Amino acid sequence: MKRLTMSLDDDLADAFDALVRERGYENRSEAFRDLLRADLGEQRRRALPDGPCIATLSYLYDHHQRQLALRLTDMQHEHHELTIATTHAHLDHDRCVEVVILKGRSNEVQAFAQSVIAQPGVSHGKVHLVPMAVHHHHGHDHLVPAHHHGAGDNPAAGSAAAADKG
Repeated sequence: MKRLTMSLDDDLADAFDALVRERGYENRSEAFRDLLRADLGEQRRRALPDGPCIATLSYLYDHHQRQLALRLTDMQHEHHELTIATTHAHLDHDRCVEVVILKGRSNEVQAFAQSVIAQPGVSHGKVHLVPMAVHHHHGHDHLVPAHHHGAGDNPAAGSAAAADKG
């Protein structure tokens, strides 16, 4: 592990310390690592829009909306190559929440998530995407977070490998 030293103006340092406390980090290093991972992941997603990812899609919906539950289930079946698992919970008489775990090419995952969120009767939809890289280990491929040590595979190669696995 490398140690980095940096200087921040007082206002920025105070704001960062407040963020560390607000989010419950044990120390500044953990907070900085998470911020950096998020930024590097977003940079990788923009550079490789068809690169591999995992994601969670969460949304609320009105189960009284005509045929909505059936449409949502059909959409997941039509995209079975992206949908790993779905958790469904009844919040009250009218509303349900679902969380869908997705895996695939970033652009396809985002397009699917947006199509679900755009359905009439769906509200408060949010997708959280984690860019991944293909890591070749003991004879087969694994997906690892794109910033993971050892995921230094050529990003284009990781994307191509994911495309081949389609």
